Amino acid sequence: MKSIIEIKIRGYHIDHFNHVNNARYLEFLEDGRWEYSEKNDLIKNFHKKGISHVAVNININYRKSSFQGQVLKIETSVIKKGRSSVTMLQKVFLNSTDTLIADAEVTNVFIDAKTGNLISIDEELMSVWPDLAEIKN
Repeated sequence: MKSIIEIKIRGYHIDHFNHVNNARYLEFLEDGRWEYSEKNDLIKNFHKKGISHVAVNININYRKSSFQGQVLKIETSVIKKGRSSVTMLQKVFLNSTDTLIADAEVTNVFIDAKTGNLISIDEELMSVWPDLAEIKN
């Protein structure tokens, strides 16, 4: 299930070029993934099962600059699953427009919280994260 958050750009997001610094978008995207996880009860359900999921790769495209006072809308959804990973698509828009500011694909893997070992995606994991069952390999 897709999630959407809004972030108002504050003065501390701005660099000396007077626009949002590229590293800040990684923080905005992380906020989007936390919202997605909270909305879909992933944090609670993963914790119960002793599972962690961590970002292992982020490919981001910066499309346009954004500036103090603007509001950004971040959409997050799952687009792909592998044997032991999922890829999330995140899009950053200037709020109330279709102007794409940035987009990213973020790959996450699953880890046993006690052993640190990689966990494969199986029926039990998909029961915790129902969106995965809908994604074809």
